[in-house]
Amino acid sequence: MNSAVAHGNRAERRTAGAEALWASVAELRALVPDAPAAVVDLDLDRPGELRAPGGGPVRPDGRVLALIRRQGRPLGLLTGTADRREPQLLASELAAEGERIGTPRETWAAPADGPLVSVVVCTRDREGMLRQCLDSLLRNGYPHVEYLIVDNAPTGRAVEELVDGRDPGRVRYLREPVPGLARARNRGLAAARGELIAFTDDDALTDTGWAAAFAARFAADPAIGCVTGLVLPAELDTPAQVAFERYCGYSRGFAPAAWRLDRPPVDDPLFPFTVSRCGTGANMAFRTRLLRRLGGFEPAIGAGSPGRGGEDLLAFLRVLRAGATLAYQPDALVWHRHRRTERELADQIHNFGTGFGAYLTAAAVRHPALLPALAARLPRGARQAMRRGDDQAARHQDPALAALGRRELLGLLHGPAGYLRGARERRRTGEGAEP
Repeated sequence: MNSAVAHGNRAERRTAGAEALWASVAELRALVPDAPAAVVDLDLDRPGELRAPGGGPVRPDGRVLALIRRQGRPLGLLTGTADRREPQLLASELAAEGERIGTPRETWAAPADGPLVSVVVCTRDREGMLRQCLDSLLRNGYPHVEYLIVDNAPTGRAVEELVDGRDPGRVRYLREPVPGLARARNRGLAAARGELIAFTDDDALTDTGWAAAFAARFAADPAIGCVTGLVLPAELDTPAQVAFERYCGYSRGFAPAAWRLDRPPVDDPLFPFTVSRCGTGANMAFRTRLLRRLGGFEPAIGAGSPGRGGEDLLAFLRVLRAGATLAYQPDALVWHRHRRTERELADQIHNFGTGFGAYLTAAAVRHPALLPALAARLPRGARQAMRRGDDQAARHQDPALAALGRRELLGLLHGPAGYLRGARERRRTGEGAEP
């Protein structure tokens, strides 16, 4: 049995927060199986019960990637091999190994009279995935929550019909006719009633403690303006899903962390431009008033725009520039269903590169004071992006990962033009200037 459990907690004890987090992520990548595997969930308080992500009991057969928890809190990952003929054997081995992990150092509890959390899920013609996402949200254990489902440029009424009648009073249907994830998120932001606003995607499954974990972390520190959470694969059924998780994935490890502009991480001279290390738009929450004051999400970038992505990164950067803390809370867990085909994966990685380039361009245009620092650091950043795929390929002896790195770099070069096209479109639609 292989283990990455130590990479969360030991790293946290070794170094305070952010620096240890990034080292742990690289080690977690190396743990991902090199072929499709079942993903399971084991809580040490129920050591004989393996569960599917966001679902019920499961009896895997073959390779397994297991999340280990204690009292519901994610602790680390283990790998193993299951035999359907002896379903309890793997659970026993995982539990025995998991007992060596210990307990996370920080503990936050959501206040009993906690704030209302507005949860925004943006979707477009994916009612099948949305149904499962919504089911997971409605199993949430935090009582002060509302759900806003934003239908972005739909081609029919399937999503509206799905949402209609689902927990009236807590679930609201919204429609954003102009395509673009940033616009859809801004539509949710405008309608939100909560003190906090959380975002996830229609291809994600939220943990029952997800909203409570966000509320608890915000309550612990009034300086926090944004919290991101842990994202693990909901499935590794196809080679493309495995390749995505090995190449980059969304996980940022199991150690809580926090970043401030006046306390940059010592291991990252490119900070704050590398805010992608801090989390992802598939799992993020903000203080609603702050996000509105910052102008929400930049509509010239993001999925569905020529910029292809990066609106979440620009929001993270703006939070830091506003003097607020950006925090990472692994207890806020979602399971993500990665793209299943090689073609979808290649397009996604290219879009990641385009989105990052568009984000950097938007940061320079919207915040000219950042331009000297960005210009000084950009060559090193490009070299780092180019090396990432090569380093991954050397580690896994898989040239396909190096090819993904080159595809991401190609997208990065397209990013500035993507932002400029998106900005022209924004002006044509009459949207006001962003901060």
